[in-house]
Amino acid sequence: MTVAVTDRDLLHELEPVAERCLADHLRKSRAWHPHDYVPWGQGRNFAALGGSDWEPGQSALPEVARIALVTTLLAEDDLPSCHRVITDTFGAGGVWETWVGCWTAEENRHALVIRDYLLVTRAVDPVALERARMTRPTSGVSDPEAPRLLRGLACVTLQELATRISHRNTGIACGEPIADRMLSRIATDENLHMIFYRNISRAAFELAPDAMMRAITEAVTGFRMPGPVRPGFRRHALLLATHGIYDPSQHLESVLRPVLRNWHVFDRTDLTGPGERARDELAAYLAALEKTADRFRDRRERARARETAFADGPAVVRR
Repeated sequence: MTVAVTDRDLLHELEPVAERCLADHLRKSRAWHPHDYVPWGQGRNFAALGGSDWEPGQSALPEVARIALVTTLLAEDDLPSCHRVITDTFGAGGVWETWVGCWTAEENRHALVIRDYLLVTRAVDPVALERARMTRPTSGVSDPEAPRLLRGLACVTLQELATRISHRNTGIACGEPIADRMLSRIATDENLHMIFYRNISRAAFELAPDAMMRAITEAVTGFRMPGPVRPGFRRHALLLATHGIYDPSQHLESVLRPVLRNWHVFDRTDLTGPGERARDELAAYLAALEKTADRFRDRRERARARETAFADGPAVVRR
């Protein structure tokens, strides 16, 4: 077995795999246009052009759906920093540069359609939204240190799948067919992105099993959804988890376990001491996360039961 010891060596050996994965992505992806997913007939001028400015009562979406959409848009607005980080990780030239350009263009389309939808439907305060969007690019890069190649591959695989699930659940939470259709379309893109990174990661596992095992463990144990430095992120993340947009159980059962199975993490026999220790660390983390997910699910069910009891009114006391 050939073991690549540097990122440059790995990138060179992975080029044929990347070329096949890119060709597969281009074959499966379908061209779509943001303007086809925005209800332009609902739009009207704001006060600056003789119309009326936004008021809270104009929003027809549930609060959790509005928060999820804004959170998603602000994550997409990290695109310039993400482009820089991924370019630094993969380097310029060849198939890697082609992929980064393709990925960037597709992610930018997501930001465009979500912003247009929010403004046209008056789902959120446009002034507050623009302030938040302007703050993000001017506050610096999300991760000032570009990740090592293997850890970066593992991280982005998990993030793309997590984002896909969040998009689909947000579409359902909107309770509105146009938003659901838009987010379903975006989720399809995210799934194709995940497949690209997942397959590259699987190939990297064959080249450097111990190093990839350590990278996966670091990616899983250090996983964060995009945006933890934004004001109100923790409160919004808790709200989204409580309403089933993205919660610990979904993270474990719909993201981590499927990806780890695809990589055959717990079936591998090619690990040596360092790789085996990293795998043991990962197994312990997953066991702890399962307990966390169970506790969260129990608390949510109890809270929902209390809400249902409150909505039904006080119990009738029988004599």
